[in-house]
Amino acid sequence: MFVKLQRKSLAGCLALLLAGAGGTALAADVRPSIDMGVATSARPVHVTLLLKLRNAAALQDYIRQTITPGSAHYRRFLSTGEFASRYGASDADIARVQAFLRRHGLGGQVLASHLAIETSGTLAQFGAIFHAPIHDYVAPDSGRHFHRPATAPQMPAALAGSVIFASGLSNERQFLSHRIRAPQLPATPQPALTLKALSKTTSGNPTATGQPGNYTVGDVADLYNINPLYQHGINGKGSTVAIVTLSNFYPADAQTYWDTIGLATKPNRITQVHVDGGGAIDGGSGETALDVEQSGGIAPDADIIVYDAPNAGNGFIDAFAQAVADNKADSISTSWGLPEIYNFAALNTPGASVTDTTDVGDLRAFHQILMEAAAQGQSVFAASGDSGAYDTVRSLGTGTGPGEFSAPLTVDSPASDPYITAAGGTTVPYTYSFFGGPSASLSQESVWGWDYLQTYLDANHPITGGWRARLFSVGGGGGVSVYWHEPSYQWLTRGVRRSERKQSLVYNDPAAGPTPLLDLPANFRGRNVPDISLNADPETGYVVVSTSDGGVVSEGGTSFVAPQLNGISALLAQSTGHRVGFWNPQVYLLQNIFGYGPWSAFHSVDAGDNWFYSGAPNYAPGAGIGTLDVANLNLFLGGR
Repeated sequence: MFVKLQRKSLAGCLALLLAGAGGTALAADVRPSIDMGVATSARPVHVTLLLKLRNAAALQDYIRQTITPGSAHYRRFLSTGEFASRYGASDADIARVQAFLRRHGLGGQVLASHLAIETSGTLAQFGAIFHAPIHDYVAPDSGRHFHRPATAPQMPAALAGSVIFASGLSNERQFLSHRIRAPQLPATPQPALTLKALSKTTSGNPTATGQPGNYTVGDVADLYNINPLYQHGINGKGSTVAIVTLSNFYPADAQTYWDTIGLATKPNRITQVHVDGGGAIDGGSGETALDVEQSGGIAPDADIIVYDAPNAGNGFIDAFAQAVADNKADSISTSWGLPEIYNFAALNTPGASVTDTTDVGDLRAFHQILMEAAAQGQSVFAASGDSGAYDTVRSLGTGTGPGEFSAPLTVDSPASDPYITAAGGTTVPYTYSFFGGPSASLSQESVWGWDYLQTYLDANHPITGGWRARLFSVGGGGGVSVYWHEPSYQWLTRGVRRSERKQSLVYNDPAAGPTPLLDLPANFRGRNVPDISLNADPETGYVVVSTSDGGVVSEGGTSFVAPQLNGISALLAQSTGHRVGFWNPQVYLLQNIFGYGPWSAFHSVDAGDNWFYSGAPNYAPGAGIGTLDVANLNLFLGGR
C-alpha cells in the first residue's frame, strides 16, 4: 500500500535547502532582475485593498482584556460582525473606496471583517491607479517570470486615509514551506521501511514508534505529556483547527496516515476552502499534508478547515484574512514564511535608501488580520523557520564569492508578528553515528542547529574546507525582529535580547563588487522569536504520508511544530470549554510567575544553539520560553 520510506542523502538534502523540501520556488529574488518592459496591459490581476483599522489602541486593550482574569471582557471574544462594527473600516470609508473603484471601472467585494476589499482588473488599470507602470521581469538564476511595479506605487489621495496597502500588484515573492528532509549521510544507510513496518517500541502512546526520524503524533504525545488529556477523553471534540497554506493536497493522505498508525479519528472531518482559485498540487503539497496530519492527529476528533491559495501575489494574505473573517476555527496555523527583511522598502523599491527598514505593506496587513484573530479568540501559530538565526540563508544562500550574499541575523515573517505564537525547534535526545565513527549522543533536549553535526563530522570524518559550508545554517529559526518592537508580554522575561550590531544584507555583484542592500538597526529592542518550541530536527523527525512526494517520507522542520501547537490548542479548547485565545500573554505570564520545574507548564531548553543563540535556563532566542508540558498547561488554564 505504501512506497518505501525515502530518506534523502546529505548531498540531496543540501541541494534542496535553497528550494525547500518540496522544491518550492525561491522567495524574493533580490538579485538584479531582467526588465522585460511593460507587461501586457489587458492581463487580469486580483488585488486586495487592506483597509485601515479603526480604534487600534482600543482594540489592543480589548485583546488584553480577553485573556486577563478579572477584566471586564475576560474570555468575551468577538464575532466577526462585532469586530467589523467596532474596529473594521467605517461604512463611510468603505463607501469611499468602492466609489473610487467604480470611477475606474472596477468592482469590489468587502470582507466580512471590513478589513479588506477584493477587486479585479487589468495590470494597466492598476498601474494607472497607483501611478506605477507594471513591468514583466525574469529572475536571473531561476528564469522565473513575474511582474511588479517598475517604480514605487503611490497611494491615490482618495484612498490614502482608508487603505494601508494594495496587495497583488506584484507576484514576485513566493513563500517557503518550513520543512526539510532528514540529513541521512550516505555512509550509514538504514534499511528501507514502510509506514506499516514501523515497530512500536514505546510503552506510552499506542500510536508512537519511539524511533527518532520516524516519529508520529503519538511520540509527540509521549514527549510533551499530552497523554493525560487523552485518558480523560480530551480529543478535540467540538473544536475546529484551520490550516493556512499555499499548496493544495490530497486529503486521503491524511486519512491514510491516521489509519495506518492506528489512530481513530472523526470521519469526514476535512473541509477545503480554495482562496483566489486555490493552490496547486505541487512541491509544497507535502507541507499541507503534514500540517493536516499533525494538527488532526494531535486532536483526532477536531474538525479541520484547509485554506489554500496560490503562492504568489496576495494569496497568502487573502487566505489568512479569509480564515480569520470566517471565524469558524478555534485555532489556526501556517508553516510558510519569508525573512522579515524581505518586506523592507530598501529591498523592494528602486532608489530606496539602504537604511530604510519601513515596510511596504505585508507586515502591517498581517498584523491587522492577526489582531482580529486575537479579538475573536482564535489562537494562531506560525513556524519560525529552518535556517537558524540567519533566516535569509535558506532562500539566498551565503558566501563571499561573486553572486553570493552575506548572512545577517534575521527572523521569519509572519512568525515575527507580536500577535502570533512563533513555533521554534529543538532536537530531542538521541544517539547517532556517521561514516563508521564512534557513537555520540545528545543527552538533553537542545536548541536545534546542525552545528552539532558539524562538530562530530569535522572530528571524525574531516573534509576539505570543513563541514560548516555544507550544514550552515540549518536549525530552528529565532532571533530579534528589527521591525516589531518588544511586546509587553516579553518585558519581564529574562533572556530576551536586542538586535546585534553590524548586520547587513550585502550582494557581491560580479561586476560592481560588494553591494549593500540593507543595513539592519543595531540594539533595536525588538520582538524576540520564537515563543514555544517542540522537536523539529529532521534527525529526530517524523513520518509523513504525501502522495506528491512519492508516498511515505521522513522529514523535520518547524513546519511540524506549528500544526502540533494548533492541535494542542484544540485539545485545550475542549478541556476548558472555550477558546484559549491569544496564547502569548498567557504563557509568558505563567512562565514568569511559576518558572520551570516538575509542576511547570514549560521545560527550559538549556543546551544547543541555532548557530548564534544558545540554550539558556530562561528565555532563549531559538527556543523561546521552552517546550511544553501540555497536561500541566491544561491545569493552569483551568481544564479538566
